[in-house]
Amino acid sequence: MASSSLVRYDVFLSFRGEDTRDGFTSHLNAALCRRKIETFIDYKLKKGDEISPSLSWAIEGSKISIIVFSQRYASSRWCLEELVNILDCKKMNGQIVIPVFYRIDPSDVRKQTGNFGDAFADHEERYRDRPEMLQRWRNALTEVANLSGFDSNAIRPELKLPETIIEHILKRLKDMSSCDNKNLVGVAVKIEKIKSLLFDGSTEVCKVGIWGMGGIGKTTLAMQSSMKYHMNLKLLILSKMLGKHQVKINYPICKKNFFLQC
Repeated sequence: MASSSLVRYDVFLSFRGEDTRDGFTSHLNAALCRRKIETFIDYKLKKGDEISPSLSWAIEGSKISIIVFSQRYASSRWCLEELVNILDCKKMNGQIVIPVFYRIDPSDVRKQTGNFGDAFADHEERYRDRPEMLQRWRNALTEVANLSGFDSNAIRPELKLPETIIEHILKRLKDMSSCDNKNLVGVAVKIEKIKSLLFDGSTEVCKVGIWGMGGIGKTTLAMQSSMKYHMNLKLLILSKMLGKHQVKINYPICKKNFFLQC
């Protein structure tokens, strides 16, 4: 996973736009947003052969990558390069990678057969002088297809697929947050104290202030608390006093207000 200082998104969505942009992927993204899971999705038409620096930046800053494999995914060099980039982050940063096989046989991805085989026949003709690149793509597809994921043919009706994926994502995010807390001395107890203040049964807007001298971990405590309970918060405000000026950074979340004064 990207280090905490580099995390920008909970989830990065990789997909073949022509196949699923206006269908399954849009439904999945909408469901992620409803559950307040910070998601990066690129709706722009992907042109050219190279991944843009901004896209690489988004991949590297995501905790989890969801790869939606569809009929024509492998026909796009852009998608294949994006896949290689994602696996590099998995190897270097421990990023979680979750494949979704949408209306395709996972074995076609694993073995590059069927539509994936047809796509590679075209690639081998076009890039015959770049066998190393072709092999890199093949290795990436095989590696991801061997990971635990979701098969749309096995989850019926299809309407259940987005929510099934999201429940799994939420569990993985919670596990990651718990793991982070274990590495922060004394934070878990303080987070539980904040929880008792935030979730006191009141329906009123709740604000909790964290005060103390600089460098004792107030911002870390606020961020860890918001990560753990982000499904129940509406707004995280990090407020810093700089001389006579006050700077606030707002993070949209869900039900109550969390106020940090540093």
